[in-house]
Amino acid sequence: MKCKSCVITQDENKIVDEVIARVGTTINLATPLAIGKANHVINAIYRRARQDASIHLNIMTALTLERPKGKSLLEKRFLEPFTERVFGDYPDLDYELDRVNQQLPANVRVVEFYFPPGKFLDNPQEQQNYISSNYTHVVRDLMDRGANVIAQLISPAETADSSTISLGGNPDVALDLISMMQQREQQDGVPFVIVGQINPNLPYMYGDAEIDADNFHYILDEPSYYYRLFGTPKMSIPEREHMVGLYLSALIRDEGELQIGIGAMGDAFINALIFRQKDNDNYQQVLQAFELEEKFGDIVRKTGGTGVLEKGLFGASEMVTDGFLHLYEAGIMKRLVYDDLPIQRLLNEGLIGNEVTPATLELLLQRKAVHMYLSSEDFDYLVRFGIFREGLEYDNGDIVTPEGQRIRADFTREENRQQILENCLGDQLRGGAVVHGGFFMGPQDFYTGLRALPENERRLFNMRSVRRINHLYGHEEIDRLQRKNARFINTCMKITLSGNVVSDGFEDGRVVSGVGGQYNFVAMAQELPDGRSLMNLRATREEGTKTVSNIIWNYGHTTIPRHLRDIVVTEYGIADLRGKTDSEIIEELLKVADSRFQAQLMQQARKAGKLRADFEIPAEFRNNYPEVISQKMARFRQQGFFTPFPFGTDFTEQEQVVGKALKSLKRKSRSRWLMFRILIRALFTFTIPKEQKPYLERMGLWQARGLEEKLFRNLLANELRATAKIG
Repeated sequence: MKCKSCVITQDENKIVDEVIARVGTTINLATPLAIGKANHVINAIYRRARQDASIHLNIMTALTLERPKGKSLLEKRFLEPFTERVFGDYPDLDYELDRVNQQLPANVRVVEFYFPPGKFLDNPQEQQNYISSNYTHVVRDLMDRGANVIAQLISPAETADSSTISLGGNPDVALDLISMMQQREQQDGVPFVIVGQINPNLPYMYGDAEIDADNFHYILDEPSYYYRLFGTPKMSIPEREHMVGLYLSALIRDEGELQIGIGAMGDAFINALIFRQKDNDNYQQVLQAFELEEKFGDIVRKTGGTGVLEKGLFGASEMVTDGFLHLYEAGIMKRLVYDDLPIQRLLNEGLIGNEVTPATLELLLQRKAVHMYLSSEDFDYLVRFGIFREGLEYDNGDIVTPEGQRIRADFTREENRQQILENCLGDQLRGGAVVHGGFFMGPQDFYTGLRALPENERRLFNMRSVRRINHLYGHEEIDRLQRKNARFINTCMKITLSGNVVSDGFEDGRVVSGVGGQYNFVAMAQELPDGRSLMNLRATREEGTKTVSNIIWNYGHTTIPRHLRDIVVTEYGIADLRGKTDSEIIEELLKVADSRFQAQLMQQARKAGKLRADFEIPAEFRNNYPEVISQKMARFRQQGFFTPFPFGTDFTEQEQVVGKALKSLKRKSRSRWLMFRILIRALFTFTIPKEQKPYLERMGLWQARGLEEKLFRNLLANELRATAKIG
């Protein structure tokens, strides 16, 4: 890697010295969310501030990742070997370890706009330091807070003589922030420092993520710091999530666009969409078994479809998960889009395809995308998009072929036109993308898969600014063309019967995660004539030993206001809320609510005068029970569909069994009475079945020592009997 003005060093402490020399002792450090953080650089800055109280360090970020750690003996025994195997040498951020323990020094403050879900619910300091901000407004907010240092993980150029680097998975904020810091320095003389840290494990992404190394003042390149990226382990997909994914898959229209959120429901949707594409006959049988046509045929025909996706989809998502790579490999994510209005219009109208033909050039001439007398700019445009083949040169109004032929770049003469069409055309359009993303994160095999893609295929995944992804403003015309038949898929926690969506916090004010880009995409769906927002949630959740409804009458916190309501999907089906009256919204949501709560919800709505007294839920929607889903899904599971880990997992078979038992124990521990019962049973457990030996050995409990280990061994042994029928 070459750079003219940036300083490449192996000493992070030298970088800290230079940062302080440039910006002073007030360091407003902006660093990317998730995997894009330059961990060693950030740790060096934080340690300096921890040692020197005269430094005022404000860390501004989101989604700070931490190696999983357990609290109880069982959690630690389960996680420690797993963490070592899966996360390897990933270095934790020191500030994160300290703030989790509420030990940040007084001269350091950490503010975030998105938390790992639920992590800081009981941390008052971090609840107070949360910034509620749409993802598209983060750069603005960082600048308003005086951001003067960026610390970003970067991927080195793939050739030693190149002067470019890649922002890899996190150009989301950096692209705009670097530009605005440069402008601020020119206008107001405010100094700033851009620091990069090299890590070749970060996939080298092209497109907007590829920038000149001289955008950085300092680059840390120390081979011993080439750590393994933080990989999110694949969690199991429960039955109810599989059902949500199945319904979502029927709402996707061919030649469309996708945005997908993170989590098990996103994975379930990816799995169902691949099922629809690869095994459509069996997919149709599953839909028939769950009475899709009878219950939701109208909305499916109006919005989606159940056939094979012939033309394929394009992805535009703030977060690119491994699901997009799975869809690409399955031949679904194949709709190429281009950042050019004439070309994209012609593609949308079906007048051209990705293959270059004489008609491609003729139509661009008709649409005045290029002139009849080609200028050098016209020539460069045609070469850039592959309409002209490589190797051609433009010389004073002539096109010169590699064979030495000179053709006048003048379409007014038929002879020239024919020569150009015969000798200059390329084979395929170039510069297209199947995915636009703001940042990516996923399991280790996702990063491996991206790195393994040939350059021409990796270029199809264009990582770019989140402001280019999450809203239409400033590039609306091209976005409207690219986001044809857009479907924005996001998860929420609760929805009220009036259509308010709760996704990021509780009504007591505590923040669970953050709004992120959810509001952006929901609002965008309303602006696109054929766009739809698909909000999904489980119909119920467990609170201790109680089951409660996630479809509720009212709630004291809202993430998405009711006037932006659209489609809601639960494991019981699809509710189309857009354009509906208040009573119609209630009727639709009652159809996809759990039947154990339908009567109570109806009563609340009637009491408020929002539902007519004679309304009755249709009979086909009064059997919404988990056991009904399980009974229907059982035979499809036996056939190999809807498996817990359709995309693999980092958990061994033993860990999957033990993990299920530990989850059951944790759920029971929320009830004092249940906890008392299982403790008493554990105390009077005197023999352990030999069939449990491999599972207890994995936890280091087969040969238990001391009272504590014996108690936890017995607790786990009894739960292995209950959940896995072992022993």
